[in-house]
Amino acid sequence: MQAGGKLKTANKEMLTDLFSSALGNAQGNAREGEVVDSRKLHGSYYTPGDTVRSLVRWAVRKQSDRLLDPSCGDGRFLALHKRSVGVEQGPQAASVARCRAPWALIHEGDFFGWAASTKERFECAAGNPPFIRYQRFAGEVRQQALDLCASLGAPFSALTSSWAPFLVATASLLKPGGRIAFVVPAEIGHAPYAIPLIEYLFHNFSTVCLVAVRRKIFRELSEDVWLLYADGFSGQASHILLSPQETFSFSPEPPRAGIHVTIDDWRAWNCRLRSFLAGSEARDIYARVLAHESTTRLGAVAQIGIGYVTGANEFFHLRPSLADKMDIPKSLLQPTVRNSRALAGESVTKATLREWVRSDAPVLLLRLSSAETLPGSVRAYLDTAEGKEARASYKCRHRSPWYVVPDVIVPDAFLSYMSSSGPALVANQAGCTCTNSVHTVRLKGNMTLADLQSIWPHPFTRLSCEIEGHPLGGGMLKVEPREAQRIVLARRRKGWDPHEIRSIEEGLHALRSWRHHAA
Repeated sequence: MQAGGKLKTANKEMLTDLFSSALGNAQGNAREGEVVDSRKLHGSYYTPGDTVRSLVRWAVRKQSDRLLDPSCGDGRFLALHKRSVGVEQGPQAASVARCRAPWALIHEGDFFGWAASTKERFECAAGNPPFIRYQRFAGEVRQQALDLCASLGAPFSALTSSWAPFLVATASLLKPGGRIAFVVPAEIGHAPYAIPLIEYLFHNFSTVCLVAVRRKIFRELSEDVWLLYADGFSGQASHILLSPQETFSFSPEPPRAGIHVTIDDWRAWNCRLRSFLAGSEARDIYARVLAHESTTRLGAVAQIGIGYVTGANEFFHLRPSLADKMDIPKSLLQPTVRNSRALAGESVTKATLREWVRSDAPVLLLRLSSAETLPGSVRAYLDTAEGKEARASYKCRHRSPWYVVPDVIVPDAFLSYMSSSGPALVANQAGCTCTNSVHTVRLKGNMTLADLQSIWPHPFTRLSCEIEGHPLGGGMLKVEPREAQRIVLARRRKGWDPHEIRSIEEGLHALRSWRHHAA
């Protein structure tokens, strides 16, 4: 890799002096106590000093470079370079930024509106864009961001978080040959909405480097972050350099060593850079097994879905004692698995159900049909104060009749979709249904549930769960239905070679460690 941030000795000395002077001014002009909210503002946490200094050092090559921070917050990036421009939506943060970097030009308002109209262009950009999930990244601001990025060749979906469009819009303001250096969520390594951004980086920069940092840069957050460096705007990259690091401290230059991931490699691994953290041996074995004719994916032998949504769980899930008190007919009560905590062992059995009933757990779903005449006891329950409150909930008032819970099925098995050690596959021997906190598994191929459960604990299957699922934070692995369908099932007549098992287990351990699974 050509180090785009490499500086001549004289420039390095000049910038070191500049950084030291600017940092001293920043500390003198804006003490930490003067920052109204030093942890979080508009979805963005403020960045540790070592990371700030590194990213600005990577981006700035000479004193005359103009630096852009598209979401400058309290101005800590701007404080490290005299010729800097920031954009900040929050008036209080913008005020602090002006104190911290009095030389900077700070535009107050929405970045995407400014980016769409400004004629300014920059040699470099650095910062920590706000990580606002799509639920809050809404309205006119989101639409303007999506329209702008689509016009730039990055068609994000409506489910994208704010940081990805921020980076594309920022890159579009660079001069040819320009550079960016940013904090990014580790979701860049696996999230579907990050795909247009990765494509954009490949096709618009000659050098792209992602520094994957295992130990948290932001210790107070469950969210992991990586560092992105891209150089040579208007060029085209032959690969992304993925540089895994255990920890991160100040670094005057971007990493030179790492894993070279071409765009074809990236696409072959389902457009997920996280898969490359498993190690080359584990990936090679995984690819060979996947190509074998006896190998299949879970989606080929089972349909994976989500359970029902009541809209008012406390009302629709009855305790046995309440069902007896209200004289609800047993034929209208369906035993249910409400969450993954109920999935202990290999099966939910009738003995399991008897234990739930004995402990008077709220595990009986009121399952009614619009075609049947309701008994008086059920009508009485529907007309209780709790029933009147339930029918006013969003889901209930938008279905007719309100008391009929849709999509209630009795699957062959259940699959937990959020866990620390990986998803559990549990047989449904008790005829239960489940809420949308658990996945449903309905067999459709020539593999029996016993066969499937015999494969499930194997290290290869667990590795596939890690590769196809994604980290959620707090050491958790989440597996959505579409991800579960991609889980690879390998049956080998001749068994596994001990060296293969060791490599697979090492890959499994690596991916678990990257999501902070303790064991």
